[in-house]
Amino acid sequence: MQIYDVLILGAGAAGLMVATHLKRYNLLILEHNPRPAAKIAISGGGRCNITNQILSPSYYLGDKEFIATVFKAFDNHDLIHFLQRHGLEPVIRKGTQYFCPTRAQELIDLLLQTSAGVNIVYETEVQGVEKVEKHFRVTTSQGVFHAKTVLIATGGLSYSRIGASGIGFTIAESLGHRIIPPRPALVGLTLQPEQSWMKALSGLSLPVMVSVGRRTLTGDMLFAHRGISGPVILDTSLYWNQGKITIDFLPGKKLKSLFKSPNKTAMTQIPLPKRFVKAFFDALELPNIAYKAMSEVQKQKLSWLKSYAFAPAGTFGYTKAEVTKGGVATDEINPFTMQSRLVEGLFFAGEVVDVTGQLGGYNFQWAFSSAVVAAQGLSLQLSSD
Repeated sequence: MQIYDVLILGAGAAGLMVATHLKRYNLLILEHNPRPAAKIAISGGGRCNITNQILSPSYYLGDKEFIATVFKAFDNHDLIHFLQRHGLEPVIRKGTQYFCPTRAQELIDLLLQTSAGVNIVYETEVQGVEKVEKHFRVTTSQGVFHAKTVLIATGGLSYSRIGASGIGFTIAESLGHRIIPPRPALVGLTLQPEQSWMKALSGLSLPVMVSVGRRTLTGDMLFAHRGISGPVILDTSLYWNQGKITIDFLPGKKLKSLFKSPNKTAMTQIPLPKRFVKAFFDALELPNIAYKAMSEVQKQKLSWLKSYAFAPAGTFGYTKAEVTKGGVATDEINPFTMQSRLVEGLFFAGEVVDVTGQLGGYNFQWAFSSAVVAAQGLSLQLSSD
């Protein structure tokens, strides 16, 4: 019976990064897709947003101390140096975001080259993992495999079209781990009937400020057939589960300061697309009259341009979600090694863990950082055997 040193579940960003750092060991990667890194290939419009110049736990949903500990071991500067050392020079777009120079395949090729020699078995569905005495028994659609240690880097439930599944959560739970309920994140929000007027604005984009819980986010909002989307709404979905959000359609502007021409109608003095202004006025049954002629009730409704509060109906779901929030509870993982505190020899990395970042390369950074820490932890574990 062959017993591998490490069995890696998932040939995505995290799994390949671990393999890159542990090539000296007898490794095997099990991947359910016919090719590696499917999520890297389709992310960032095919150019993959790798990381960000600005990195802080504040851009993440999850235990801030846990996240900070992982980043202290391997941060965005370490990642850029790693990529540059192996011939990939990321380029900055959208202000502070690092992308592949021309296409995501460049990053995939780098990871495959740096992990060359590691065996990957494709089109393999993992069905279960159990601890048998001092090693793990992994049952798959391609047979049974045995290993001293197991790394779960299976990702989450987002991008179902590339075969994403919740198998990592199922395995972790079967081994005694607590799972924070997974939900779609970085995804558009659907609307209640009262906000159906927004759907008629499909295709229109506006810079807005959104308040969700204690968070305030700024960026572009896109009106869509199914609801609202765009970068600021995708980030909003990370922090929203239920209840109201509040949108300021005029960030940085005071409402009363707009109405300087007493004889002009209020509608014509609002510096927003006419299509939006008309839909807003119609939805709130506001008359097209001068601001000074409005009643106090009408002025109150008009002030909702600065504070339009409503409860979204839900999200666009996993088929449109860029990531999955929730996952394996971090209080049951050692942040210095990414090893389970419950099962010796079991490690985690990437999206399967209850750490989720905003848009801007933060989730790939987490995948790579947690993978490097896991690789260090695996090496320590194997050297102590």
